[in-house]
Amino acid sequence: MRLVIARCSVDYAGRLTAHLPSAPRLILVKADGSVSIHADDRAYKPLNWMSPPCTLKEGDDSVWTVVNKAGEKLIITMQEILHDSSHELGVDPGLIKDGVEAHLQELLADRIETLGDGYTLIRREYPTAIGPVDILCRDSDGATVAVEIKRRGEIDGVEQLTRYLELLNRDPHLAPVKGIFAAQEIKPQARVLATDRGIGCVVLDYNALRGIEDDKLRLF
Repeated sequence: MRLVIARCSVDYAGRLTAHLPSAPRLILVKADGSVSIHADDRAYKPLNWMSPPCTLKEGDDSVWTVVNKAGEKLIITMQEILHDSSHELGVDPGLIKDGVEAHLQELLADRIETLGDGYTLIRREYPTAIGPVDILCRDSDGATVAVEIKRRGEIDGVEQLTRYLELLNRDPHLAPVKGIFAAQEIKPQARVLATDRGIGCVVLDYNALRGIEDDKLRLF
Protein backbone atom coordinates (compact mmCIF):
# COMPACT_ATOMS: atom_id res chain seq x y z
CA MET A 1 0.00 0.00 0.00
CA ARG A 2 1.20 3.49 -0.87
CA LEU A 3 0.33 6.41 1.41
CA VAL A 4 0.62 9.93 0.00
CA ILE A 5 -0.28 13.08 1.91
CA ALA A 6 -0.42 16.02 -0.46
CA ARG A 7 -2.00 19.36 -1.14
CA CYS A 8 -3.97 18.58 -4.26
CA SER A 9 -7.10 19.16 -6.28
CA VAL A 10 -9.15 16.28 -7.68
CA ASP A 11 -11.40 16.06 -10.74
CA TYR A 12 -13.61 13.13 -11.67
CA ALA A 13 -14.79 12.75 -15.27
CA GLY A 14 -17.21 9.96 -16.13
CA ARG A 15 -20.96 9.52 -16.05
CA LEU A 16 -20.94 12.76 -14.08
CA THR A 17 -18.28 15.30 -13.13
CA ALA A 18 -17.06 16.34 -9.69
CA HIS A 19 -14.36 18.70 -8.43
CA LEU A 20 -12.48 18.88 -5.13
CA PRO A 21 -10.61 22.18 -4.71
CA SER A 22 -7.04 22.27 -3.50
CA ALA A 23 -6.55 21.09 0.10
CA PRO A 24 -4.33 18.70 2.10
CA ARG A 25 -5.55 15.11 1.61
CA LEU A 26 -4.53 11.49 2.07
CA ILE A 27 -4.26 9.40 -1.10
CA LEU A 28 -4.31 5.60 -0.75
CA VAL A 29 -3.01 3.45 -3.60
CA LYS A 30 -3.67 -0.22 -2.83
CA ALA A 31 -2.10 -3.34 -4.26
CA ASP A 32 -5.38 -4.21 -6.02
CA GLY A 33 -5.00 -1.00 -8.07
CA SER A 34 -7.69 1.02 -6.32
CA VAL A 35 -7.07 4.70 -5.56
CA SER A 36 -9.02 6.64 -2.93
CA ILE A 37 -8.89 10.24 -1.69
CA HIS A 38 -9.49 10.93 2.02
CA ALA A 39 -10.00 13.98 4.23
CA ASP A 40 -9.40 14.16 7.97
CA ASP A 41 -13.06 14.63 8.90
CA ARG A 42 -14.94 11.86 7.02
CA ALA A 43 -14.28 8.73 9.09
CA TYR A 44 -13.38 5.84 6.76
CA LYS A 45 -15.34 7.03 3.71
CA PRO A 46 -13.30 8.52 0.85
CA LEU A 47 -14.12 11.83 -0.81
CA ASN A 48 -13.63 10.18 -4.18
CA TRP A 49 -12.18 6.91 -5.42
CA MET A 50 -11.61 4.60 -8.37
CA SER A 51 -12.25 0.90 -7.91
CA PRO A 52 -10.18 -1.78 -9.66
CA PRO A 53 -9.46 -2.69 -12.33
CA CYS A 54 -7.88 0.66 -13.12
CA THR A 55 -4.50 2.10 -14.09
CA LEU A 56 -2.52 4.96 -12.53
CA LYS A 57 -0.23 7.16 -14.61
CA GLU A 58 1.96 9.73 -12.85
CA GLY A 59 2.75 12.57 -15.26
CA ASP A 60 5.86 14.73 -15.27
CA ASP A 61 3.65 17.75 -14.57
CA SER A 62 2.65 16.42 -11.10
CA VAL A 63 -0.70 15.24 -12.43
CA TRP A 64 -1.89 11.71 -11.63
CA THR A 65 -4.48 10.20 -13.96
CA VAL A 66 -6.42 7.11 -12.87
CA VAL A 67 -8.51 5.42 -15.58
CA ASN A 68 -10.88 2.47 -15.19
CA LYS A 69 -12.04 0.00 -17.83
CA ALA A 70 -15.09 2.17 -18.60
CA GLY A 71 -12.84 5.11 -19.48
CA GLU A 72 -13.77 7.14 -16.41
CA LYS A 73 -10.96 9.30 -15.05
CA LEU A 74 -9.83 10.50 -11.65
CA ILE A 75 -7.36 13.35 -12.17
CA ILE A 76 -5.25 14.37 -9.16
CA THR A 77 -3.25 17.57 -9.51
CA MET A 78 -0.48 17.80 -6.93
CA GLN A 79 0.58 21.19 -5.59
CA GLU A 80 2.79 19.88 -2.78
CA ILE A 81 3.65 16.36 -1.58
CA LEU A 82 4.08 16.25 2.20
CA HIS A 83 4.60 12.51 2.63
CA ASP A 84 5.05 9.52 0.32
CA SER A 85 5.69 5.99 1.60
CA SER A 86 4.96 2.40 0.56
CA HIS A 87 4.28 -0.57 2.84
CA GLU A 88 3.93 -4.27 2.04
CA LEU A 89 0.96 -5.56 4.03
CA GLY A 90 0.85 -9.08 2.60
CA VAL A 91 -2.27 -11.21 2.24
CA ASP A 92 -4.97 -10.28 4.72
CA PRO A 93 -6.61 -13.23 6.54
CA GLY A 94 -10.00 -11.54 6.13
CA LEU A 95 -12.74 -10.67 8.55
CA ILE A 96 -13.84 -13.52 10.78
CA LYS A 97 -17.60 -13.71 10.64
CA ASP A 98 -19.65 -13.60 13.80
CA GLY A 99 -21.88 -16.48 14.80
CA VAL A 100 -24.98 -15.23 12.98
CA GLU A 101 -23.17 -14.68 9.66
CA ALA A 102 -21.46 -18.05 9.89
CA HIS A 103 -24.79 -19.74 10.62
CA LEU A 104 -26.49 -17.88 7.76
CA GLN A 105 -23.82 -19.17 5.42
CA GLU A 106 -24.29 -22.74 6.67
CA LEU A 107 -28.08 -22.56 6.42
CA LEU A 108 -28.10 -21.03 2.96
CA ALA A 109 -25.57 -23.58 1.68
CA ASP A 110 -27.77 -26.40 2.99
CA ARG A 111 -30.85 -24.85 1.38
CA ILE A 112 -29.29 -23.27 -1.70
CA GLU A 113 -32.45 -23.86 -3.72
CA THR A 114 -34.07 -21.00 -1.79
CA LEU A 115 -32.08 -18.63 -4.03
CA GLY A 116 -34.09 -19.98 -6.95
CA ASP A 117 -35.26 -23.14 -8.63
CA GLY A 118 -32.40 -25.16 -10.03
CA TYR A 119 -29.63 -23.58 -7.91
CA THR A 120 -26.91 -26.04 -6.89
CA LEU A 121 -24.02 -25.63 -4.47
CA ILE A 122 -20.41 -25.78 -5.68
CA ARG A 123 -18.80 -25.13 -2.30
CA ARG A 124 -18.73 -22.93 0.78
CA GLU A 125 -15.68 -20.75 1.51
CA TYR A 126 -14.45 -20.95 -2.08
CA PRO A 127 -10.76 -19.87 -1.95
CA THR A 128 -9.39 -16.88 -3.89
CA ALA A 129 -6.12 -14.97 -3.64
CA ILE A 130 -7.82 -12.26 -1.56
CA GLY A 131 -9.90 -14.46 0.71
CA PRO A 132 -12.72 -17.02 0.54
CA VAL A 133 -16.04 -16.39 -1.19
CA ASP A 134 -18.86 -17.31 1.21
CA ILE A 135 -20.77 -19.48 -1.27
CA LEU A 136 -20.10 -20.43 -4.88
CA CYS A 137 -23.04 -22.02 -6.68
CA ARG A 138 -24.72 -22.43 -10.08
CA ASP A 139 -28.11 -21.15 -11.18
CA SER A 140 -30.67 -23.07 -13.23
CA ASP A 141 -28.87 -22.11 -16.46
CA GLY A 142 -25.56 -23.47 -15.18
CA ALA A 143 -24.01 -20.02 -14.71
CA THR A 144 -21.63 -19.53 -11.78
CA VAL A 145 -22.88 -17.34 -8.93
CA ALA A 146 -20.79 -15.93 -6.06
CA VAL A 147 -22.71 -15.10 -2.88
CA GLU A 148 -21.40 -12.75 -0.19
CA ILE A 149 -23.27 -12.99 3.13
CA LYS A 150 -23.50 -10.27 5.77
CA ARG A 151 -25.68 -9.73 8.78
CA ARG A 152 -25.88 -6.05 7.85
CA GLY A 153 -25.24 -5.21 4.20
CA GLU A 154 -23.28 -2.02 3.63
CA ILE A 155 -21.15 -0.53 0.83
CA ASP A 156 -17.95 -2.23 1.97
CA GLY A 157 -19.62 -5.64 1.53
CA VAL A 158 -20.55 -4.78 -2.06
CA GLU A 159 -16.97 -3.63 -2.68
CA GLN A 160 -15.70 -6.93 -1.25
CA LEU A 161 -17.95 -8.96 -3.54
CA THR A 162 -16.90 -6.79 -6.52
CA ARG A 163 -13.26 -7.70 -5.88
CA TYR A 164 -14.14 -11.40 -5.69
CA LEU A 165 -16.07 -11.20 -8.96
CA GLU A 166 -13.15 -9.50 -10.70
CA LEU A 167 -10.87 -12.40 -9.73
CA LEU A 168 -13.37 -15.18 -10.39
CA ASN A 169 -14.18 -13.86 -13.86
CA ARG A 170 -10.53 -14.31 -14.82
CA ASP A 171 -10.98 -18.08 -14.46
CA PRO A 172 -12.22 -19.47 -17.81
CA HIS A 173 -13.65 -22.52 -16.01
CA LEU A 174 -15.98 -20.30 -13.95
CA ALA A 175 -16.64 -17.22 -16.09
CA PRO A 176 -19.00 -15.55 -16.49
CA VAL A 177 -19.63 -15.23 -12.75
CA LYS A 178 -22.61 -13.30 -11.39
CA GLY A 179 -22.89 -11.92 -7.88
CA ILE A 180 -25.53 -11.98 -5.14
CA PHE A 181 -25.21 -9.78 -2.04
CA ALA A 182 -27.18 -11.41 0.78
CA ALA A 183 -27.86 -9.90 4.21
CA GLN A 184 -30.49 -9.66 6.90
CA GLU A 185 -30.61 -5.92 6.23
CA ILE A 186 -29.26 -4.09 3.17
CA LYS A 187 -28.61 -0.36 3.42
CA PRO A 188 -30.06 1.78 0.58
CA GLN A 189 -26.63 3.02 -0.54
CA ALA A 190 -25.34 -0.56 -0.72
CA ARG A 191 -28.37 -1.61 -2.78
CA VAL A 192 -27.83 1.26 -5.24
CA LEU A 193 -24.14 0.38 -5.66
CA ALA A 194 -24.90 -3.33 -6.07
CA THR A 195 -27.57 -2.62 -8.69
CA ASP A 196 -25.21 -0.32 -10.58
CA ARG A 197 -22.65 -3.15 -10.74
CA GLY A 198 -25.15 -5.78 -11.83
CA ILE A 199 -25.12 -7.55 -8.47
CA GLY A 200 -28.37 -9.03 -7.16
CA CYS A 201 -29.54 -8.33 -3.61
CA VAL A 202 -31.24 -10.85 -1.33
CA VAL A 203 -32.70 -10.06 2.09
CA LEU A 204 -32.25 -13.09 4.32
CA ASP A 205 -34.77 -14.10 6.96
CA TYR A 206 -32.79 -15.94 9.61
CA ASN A 207 -35.82 -17.63 11.17
CA ALA A 208 -37.18 -18.68 7.78
CA LEU A 209 -33.87 -20.31 6.87
CA ARG A 210 -33.98 -22.19 10.17
CA GLY A 211 -37.43 -23.44 9.18
CA ILE A 212 -39.32 -21.46 11.81
CA GLU A 213 -41.26 -19.42 9.24
CA ASP A 214 -41.95 -19.53 5.52
CA ASP A 215 -38.67 -20.41 3.77
CA LYS A 216 -38.80 -17.87 0.96
CA LEU A 217 -36.18 -15.14 0.48
CA ARG A 218 -37.08 -11.70 -0.80
CA LEU A 219 -35.09 -11.20 -4.01
CA PHE A 220 -34.75 -7.64 -5.32
